[in-house]
Amino acid sequence: MSSGIFAAAIAVGLAALGASIGNGLIVGRTVEGIARQPEARGILQTTMFIGIGLVEAIPIIAVVIAFIALGR
Repeated sequence: MSSGIFAAAIAVGLAALGASIGNGLIVGRTVEGIARQPEARGILQTTMFIGIGLVEAIPIIAVVIAFIALGR
């Protein structure tokens, strides 16, 4: 296996791992916030979805960079 392919796989894997940890923290804190203040559910969910969208952009960017680095 080429070292470039191996490096790209590690980069994408670590980006996915980081995003999954980030998503878990975001959702967990949102659930805690809703449990404490149920009346703030709407604004908390909106903020949560924006945060998840931003976090999910990281692995997508990592995949694009990996493909660029591989020259494909």
